[in-house]
Amino acid sequence: MSEIVKLVSPVDGSVYVERPVASVGDIANAVAAGKAAQAEWAGVSIAERGKYVLAALEALLAMNEEIVPELARQMGRPVRYGGEMGGVEERTRYMVELAESALKDVVPAPKPGFTRYVKRVPVGLVMVIAPWNYPFLTAVNTIMPALMAGNAVLLKHAAQTLLVGERFQQAFDAAGLPKGLFQNIVLSHAQTEALLGSGDIDHINFTGSVAGGRAIETAAAGTFATLGLELGGKDPALVRADADLDQTIASLVDGAFFNSGQCCCGIERIYVHDSVYDRFVEGFVDMTNQYVLGNPLEEETTLGPMAQTRFAEWVREQTAEAVRKGAKPLIDTSKFAMDKPGSPYLAPQVLVNVDHQMSVMREESFGPVVGIMKVHGDEDAIPLMNDSPYGLTASIWTRDEGVAAAIGDQIETGTVFMNRCDYVDPGLVWTGVKDTGRGGALSSIGYENLTRPKSYHLRTEI
Repeated sequence: MSEIVKLVSPVDGSVYVERPVASVGDIANAVAAGKAAQAEWAGVSIAERGKYVLAALEALLAMNEEIVPELARQMGRPVRYGGEMGGVEERTRYMVELAESALKDVVPAPKPGFTRYVKRVPVGLVMVIAPWNYPFLTAVNTIMPALMAGNAVLLKHAAQTLLVGERFQQAFDAAGLPKGLFQNIVLSHAQTEALLGSGDIDHINFTGSVAGGRAIETAAAGTFATLGLELGGKDPALVRADADLDQTIASLVDGAFFNSGQCCCGIERIYVHDSVYDRFVEGFVDMTNQYVLGNPLEEETTLGPMAQTRFAEWVREQTAEAVRKGAKPLIDTSKFAMDKPGSPYLAPQVLVNVDHQMSVMREESFGPVVGIMKVHGDEDAIPLMNDSPYGLTASIWTRDEGVAAAIGDQIETGTVFMNRCDYVDPGLVWTGVKDTGRGGALSSIGYENLTRPKSYHLRTEI
């Protein structure tokens, strides 16, 4: 009997979806079909590829009314936020428009008697292993440019968001994409590792935990497949004395608690100049208390459950450890009736009197808790911002662009923000340092990671 993957909804603990994993034959057929389709697709013009990709985008957009409640049931995000299609559309259109210039030949200075150029050719078969927290956005970062670059794609989506993979398949089928070029496949962990180690996959993109990234590297060892790994973060914010406090508070509260804090680039720790600390904390707490924790299918809910109870329990443990070590919680969680131990429903929490001996200030929380720490100036904040194993994004809140850039030069991170946070710009590479991972998605650099250079050195005079 085939193994069954079950999706347990965080809304009520019921089994919302279940699917059988692929058989050995299914996997072999998927690989063969992908390779055959890719060989032909590589000869299709970039403009023609773009027509298929944009048609698939339109098909996805047309499904959004059904997708939004599906997402709420699968991973808990409130329906009031409308899903992810705005970002999906922005990134897809940008990468389609960029493809011609990003994939054009690289031509060195002329050399008499020779024609020389470097082509960017597709790597072949790309496997996307996508997470549940932003299940469309994280997947689209690789799927659309991979197809635009001439590759075939296998998508293995997280068990928590099984229906997302099926929605992508429906969209590409509706667009008439050549059969086998994009395939959604349901795999167990063991099957995934075996496929990665088979040598059949040319590029692997994985978004998930550090432990998961290490497992991916181990599984693919010796195959020489290229890797794109985005493994989480502990993203800091620095609020300087000259910050616009109203705008800063509103943005950082949203950056900390949107999606119940389950954002790779969400704000997890904040360093505030002592001259504005009290006003900042007061405003931050006031705004946090306005959240409504509840059923994500109800329009008034602004904070849904975490995707799984075990994720909420980790945040509860982290918060309790910080309190034992002297942190002070500023949110009365008893006002959030659905927050109960052993439940995925978790109230937002703001901690002060924190330090870097506490896990909540150094290790990823991936939930609705944030620590706020007073600093005396930039020179105090910079070492603290770097004191984490992760480095995805960092935000600096100031009116001085030059200072923000100078501080950014000293921060160990993939992206430096000024006066914004928790956003992915498709014109910039999405990348990280330290345990956040390697590689990069989006922008022209994303295309470089989905192709291989091939040099042509043609002697024309003999």
